[in-house]
Amino acid sequence: MAARPWLVGGRDDDLIAAVRRNEHALRSAVARLGWVLVIERDLVRLRKSPPPRPHVWAAQGPSPAACSWFFLLLAAAESMPPRTALGHLVTQARAAAAEAALPARHDMTERRAILAALRMLDDRGVVERLDGDLDGYLHDEQAPVLLAVHHTRLAYVIANPGTLDPAADPHAWLEQVQREPDAARRMRRALVDDTCIHTALLDEAEAQWLSQRVRGDDGGPLADAFGLVLERRAEVAAFVVPDEAFRHLRELGPMPFPAPGTIAHAALLLLDHAALHGTTGSGPGPGWRGMPEEHVVAALTSFAGNNASGKGGWGAEYSQDPPPAGREGP
Repeated sequence: MAARPWLVGGRDDDLIAAVRRNEHALRSAVARLGWVLVIERDLVRLRKSPPPRPHVWAAQGPSPAACSWFFLLLAAAESMPPRTALGHLVTQARAAAAEAALPARHDMTERRAILAALRMLDDRGVVERLDGDLDGYLHDEQAPVLLAVHHTRLAYVIANPGTLDPAADPHAWLEQVQREPDAARRMRRALVDDTCIHTALLDEAEAQWLSQRVRGDDGGPLADAFGLVLERRAEVAAFVVPDEAFRHLRELGPMPFPAPGTIAHAALLLLDHAALHGTTGSGPGPGWRGMPEEHVVAALTSFAGNNASGKGGWGAEYSQDPPPAGREGP
């Protein structure tokens, strides 16, 4: 559920049944994180906190336009009947966009963003397709598609609604949604949601938690609850997935490591290169290694020559023009 926080009846019935059987243990585990577990007859929703590094997750997430239309469609869905036509929902979403002074383009790029938002809603079981083909909307804004609007689920979309009024002070509301004042909860969430925690990046309260409580009443039991193993070193800590814990790699979530593709391969090679040739004392704390930009570019150029484009090789656009690192860094 940490990777798939929406389980919908008719699609995830076996998982919903497993959640019901283990409800007490699940609620105990997520309570350590300050998360909320919603269990209904045909829906299970894990209301999580924002990820520890939102800019990294955003780079692999939907486009800003798709996110905007996601919430515009949600705003329109609130006043829709339980069964509605796709064209009617989009018309009302456009009205919401106009009210918010957002420009309407009515072009293919915008329709693709709307379609991506509709698929996100359908995946969460909030607005589901009952009949018709969503892809038809790309070429016909009045495509005959029938949607079901689950009004009770709209309230679960925002995981941490807080107590402030987003219309009165949107910036303060966003800060409240993302902020977790308790250091222990911040650290537990980071261990569950992030790859690893670097001690050099922690504040005093977080570092104290990592040194005194990560193996005791907090980190160790939480790792056990998620079927993970806690690894603690001087410079980092991480929850590691044992090889025998999952039957399929896809169960680990949408972000494989090592990831496929040229950029991911280059990153792995650069890590090994920095470990051998990087200089210490160049990062935010002990154990980090830095390399000047020109050394990074030279290394990437060398890697590109050894991984020529073609079947199994690097993409030509990368191998012919290795991108610069931007600045000296770890």
